Amino acid sequence: MSKLRAPKPPRPGTATRRTSLPSLPSLPFSTTLPWPSRSHPKLLQYVKVTESNCLRFQRHYTPPDNYESRHRFDPTARWSEEEDKAVVRKSDRLICIFVCLFFAALQLDRGNIGNALSDNMLKDLHLTTNDYNAGQTIFYCSFLFAELPSQLISKKLGVDVWVPFQMMAWSLVALCQYWIKDKTGFFVTRSLLGLLEGGFIPDMILYLSYFYTAAELGWRLSWFWVSLTVTNIIGNFLAAGILQMRGVRGVEGWRYLFLIEGCITLSIGIFAAFWLPPSPTQTKGSIRGKDGWFTEREETIIVNRVLRDDPTKSSMHNREAIGWKELYLSASDYDHWPLYLLGFLTFIAPATVNAYFTLILRSLNFTTFQTNLLLIPHQVGFILANLATSYLAKKIKERTFVSSLNAWWLLVSFIALVLLPADTGRWTKYAVFTMLLSYPYAHPILVNFNSTISGSVRTRSVSASLYNMFVQVGGITASNIYQAKDRPTYKTGNRVLLGIISFNIVVFFFTKFWFIWRNKQKAKVWDALSPEERAHYLLTTKDEGNRRLDFQFRH
Repeated sequence: MSKLRAPKPPRPGTATRRTSLPSLPSLPFSTTLPWPSRSHPKLLQYVKVTESNCLRFQRHYTPPDNYESRHRFDPTARWSEEEDKAVVRKSDRLICIFVCLFFAALQLDRGNIGNALSDNMLKDLHLTTNDYNAGQTIFYCSFLFAELPSQLISKKLGVDVWVPFQMMAWSLVALCQYWIKDKTGFFVTRSLLGLLEGGFIPDMILYLSYFYTAAELGWRLSWFWVSLTVTNIIGNFLAAGILQMRGVRGVEGWRYLFLIEGCITLSIGIFAAFWLPPSPTQTKGSIRGKDGWFTEREETIIVNRVLRDDPTKSSMHNREAIGWKELYLSASDYDHWPLYLLGFLTFIAPATVNAYFTLILRSLNFTTFQTNLLLIPHQVGFILANLATSYLAKKIKERTFVSSLNAWWLLVSFIALVLLPADTGRWTKYAVFTMLLSYPYAHPILVNFNSTISGSVRTRSVSASLYNMFVQVGGITASNIYQAKDRPTYKTGNRVLLGIISFNIVVFFFTKFWFIWRNKQKAKVWDALSPEERAHYLLTTKDEGNRRLDFQFRH
């Protein structure tokens, strides 16, 4: 870890002449500064502004010429609170809702394997539980290895080009599962689905950051994952009906499930190819209309409100590749490492239970139809807990400890599960599992946490992929904890999960105190500087993103 050093003081006479800032109209809303100020809230207190310094500030915050929305950047732009809310609502209608729909397509094709299991898919293909574990491991490994390459391709081609291709490609693989005959076909389709779906989530998170500020993004990410759960609920209803087709033309119901749902998501992927615009200022054409979605005034508001919240969002344009040097600098950002570890640990326990919940219900002698309907209550509880957790984090401006509620809930639930007598009635067992899976979901908070502390587009892009890769490693771990010899109660596996949850809580505490210490470390150096030294640092520093002395981690 490099030691923080105070910068050299400016040469005498470089910032001695006082002058006023450019005159700006005074309106009731938006910043009163002619440049973004979130990263530098104490700027005016420290800087003796000269005419030349003012120009340098303008150059520092003015986007590069190749930034796709450069023509809408206006440091003097002002707008009312009503206009601000209106453009956010419009972005929600035209962007956020459809991004959630596209995520629903992802979940429908990767999640319906659970519904297929309830229709005796393993028996039909002569597979064992361990074969299923291997198939899921192959899926997660493929998903994992595709994450970063997919993000790099997306950054080069543009999210609006790459994501629709991904959606159409994985949908074709998904519907081709109708024809799988044996273990080999099962493994091959699992691998292809993982390779084609990998990177989709980080791509969508980066895409949403073009339209929303950091605070707004967190709340919308919670709805992003609500769409996942809503898809599971809708998928369960669809499965309950489609699986009744078992025997039609002598074909198993799960084959119809893959075929029909694959066709649905393929249609959504084709729609996405025409709907997604490259950026807020590039919405003209296709089915979006010849005039686009936003007026010039609305484009100006969107671009400037986003850049005033985070000036680094203009540091790369939306079709600019990330080089090897930038990749290394982003991956070696050690302040993200605690969050990567949380991404790995936090979701192992619920992912393990969720993957086997269908088989557990079947082992409790529930029918195929009952099993698919009994999956719904915990999903409704999960939606409510997800939204409540994200709202709490937003309300009290606390991320780490609110996210740790995820682990505390699971700790209590798994203690109850481990202590449950073997002869407990099936409805009591069902109630415990339902309570366990209705846990406060920390993922949206941690994803936004990871994005907010990045401080640059390159780090935001790479760290989103790396974080999700660690989540996938957790998924691989989860798919191998419950073993066939431990059926039907999985007592040994549950004790292992209890240990992982306990360690997860320790890591949450470490993460909190790590960022407290990092902020104090920076503040100590910053506070030791004179006003002239601070001004010199702000004007001349080569530190980037979260390495800047004036960057504070919001934890």
